[in-house]
Amino acid sequence: MAELTADTLHAAAAHDDHGHISEEEHNENMKLGVWLYLASEIVIFSIMIVGYIIFRINEKDIVAQAHDELGVALVTANTFVLLASSFFMVMGLRAMQQGNRNGMLRWIGLTALGGIVFLGGQYVEYSELAHLGIVLGFDDASAWSTFGMRFYAPTFFHGAHVFVGVLWALEVMRRGAKGHYDNNPIGIEMFGLYWHFVDVVWIMLFTLIYLV
Repeated sequence: MAELTADTLHAAAAHDDHGHISEEEHNENMKLGVWLYLASEIVIFSIMIVGYIIFRINEKDIVAQAHDELGVALVTANTFVLLASSFFMVMGLRAMQQGNRNGMLRWIGLTALGGIVFLGGQYVEYSELAHLGIVLGFDDASAWSTFGMRFYAPTFFHGAHVFVGVLWALEVMRRGAKGHYDNNPIGIEMFGLYWHFVDVVWIMLFTLIYLV
């Protein structure tokens, strides 16, 4: 009877193990979900980028004039800030993987700060461009307004992603301070995938709109 009971319990435990996915499988599923989301965002950004390229080909003179007005120095500094924030993100994940919760909080805090500085720089840039007449005017057929529609759509959409990333970083810090990632830093890894995606998209936009 005792042997039968032990066998039954062993079988039940084995069934329970098969009924629940492992932590590794759970982590992979979580990351797959993030990748699928990012794939949909890539499609949207690609449409905007292709639209800008077509406009650039058809309206070379307008784009050339706009280049003379765009604040490349400010945006370049902003770009370095965003790139630095990606490094901070990597260091934050590494700190957590090494069991250094306070280090993770400091690095992720710097990541959020980098995003805030970037958004502040973007606000300054938009204010200066609006003063020059480069606006998002749907009822205005002027050259500046036409360029503005192609310029603001991808850059503002990207800025919105940075804003979401800042909120996400703050949430990571809140949960991390409570020890949520002490045994499994998958939440930080997921945030890292998103933040690096935001950086890569910006490098593409910066190169296409400001440098080329």
